[in-house]
Amino acid sequence: MVREKFMEFSGCNYLRQRLVLSILSSKPVVIHKIRFKNEDPGIRDFESSLLRLIDKVTNGSKIEISDTGTRVMFRPGLLIGGRIEHDCGTEHSIGYFLEVLISLAPFCKDPINAVLTGITNNQIDPSVDLIKHSCLPVLKKFMLDDEGLELKVQKRGVAPLGGGQIVFRCPVKRQLRPIQIQDQGKIKRIRGLAWATRVSPSVVNRIVEGAKGKLLKFLPDVYIYTDHFTGAKSGKSPGFGLILTAETNSGVMLSAEICSNPAGSKTVSVPEDLGIEGATRLLEEIYRGGCADSCAQSLASLFMCLGPADVSKFLIGPLSPYTVQYLKHIKEFFDVMFKLETKVNTEEELQLGADKVLMTCVGTGYSNISKRTT
Repeated sequence: MVREKFMEFSGCNYLRQRLVLSILSSKPVVIHKIRFKNEDPGIRDFESSLLRLIDKVTNGSKIEISDTGTRVMFRPGLLIGGRIEHDCGTEHSIGYFLEVLISLAPFCKDPINAVLTGITNNQIDPSVDLIKHSCLPVLKKFMLDDEGLELKVQKRGVAPLGGGQIVFRCPVKRQLRPIQIQDQGKIKRIRGLAWATRVSPSVVNRIVEGAKGKLLKFLPDVYIYTDHFTGAKSGKSPGFGLILTAETNSGVMLSAEICSNPAGSKTVSVPEDLGIEGATRLLEEIYRGGCADSCAQSLASLFMCLGPADVSKFLIGPLSPYTVQYLKHIKEFFDVMFKLETKVNTEEELQLGADKVLMTCVGTGYSNISKRTT
């Protein structure tokens, strides 16, 4: 009898990366020493919730958790997708879970139609809005046809009590396509959304005032929509925030966001200051530049790895620590190495922000064998 070989990891960091790559590569993993030195060792409720979500998306996955919760064994099953309903809890936002679903959705047997409930916006994770404006445009670049791709906020819920609900739909694909995306372009306009729940309607206008005061010094074409959620759609906690997206003349989207302090915290957020800080974060993303912002870098690298056996190139800004670790994990699971080159700016009179990185790799030719042909 051949003993099953597990890939071994230690610690609770990067759990999502390891589970996603385990499923896509069909390689089982075992994770040891999860918070084993803490007074309360083992996995947390949000990690258990993530494992339950993965169990719903797959068929035949086997998950074994030790009595102390410090050791998790995961044998991946087949991606099936379809209709999914899941409560994400209130420790992390729905965005934490969406990052996993977006990575897996194109390779399911049936198109994903997921209804997720919980927190849509907090200060810890990428919000649903940021994923919509940052990750989905990158996903579209790898898909020949994005008909049926949708991410919609039905109810907005902020920390600490949540009460939000979103719908995520994604078509399935047999294969992704190789890409050559190296033209960042120049910023032509900025769009945004100032939102608020269970606070005065004037708050969103104050956010817009603060943000536009800073952004109009940079670009004249700035428009920020307002959305004040009321009634059943406003979740269970008060809060407000801002999502901003800069669009270039080559179709690149660079996004940033900010969210108010949760109810009950010692420091109260001022809408005007929050708008200014949100604008500053967008300008930082613009300075970093590239054809994907820091939130979407890891998704771009994953889909480059899973593309056809052809060369793909993608220009990004300075690598985030999360992306650096993703590249290391891709090497471990798929034995794919990326060539990283610093892009030298040849226009001496025009310094386009931070130094850019050109990622190049040859795809593994990953094919979705589960996709229905009917």
